[in-house]
Amino acid sequence: MTKVTINPGVCGFISKVEAVSEDGMEVKLTVKTGCPTVTKMFADLGDTFNSWDICMQKPGKGLFFEYAAENFPIHCGCAQLSGIIKAIEAECSLALPRDVSITFES
Repeated sequence: MTKVTINPGVCGFISKVEAVSEDGMEVKLTVKTGCPTVTKMFADLGDTFNSWDICMQKPGKGLFFEYAAENFPIHCGCAQLSGIIKAIEAECSLALPRDVSITFES
């Protein structure tokens, strides 16, 4: 099981994601978040996905980004999708589980 916490910034909608895969292909996600848009996405799309269909895409492509393009508010810098995809990548051995961050400097 891979667990990540996503803190997307000023909105305060922290998400807790658990990704579980038995075979490295099919992955089941549990996403607990205060973000109504992300909650609705998983209500609409379900919780089980083919990891390659989600992760092995060009930037901005694939099921989650297609859904977001149609249903998310206009805010392309939201970290939620990339954090969820990172959890899938790590769980399915498509990438190493390493922290990522964006740090503002003055």
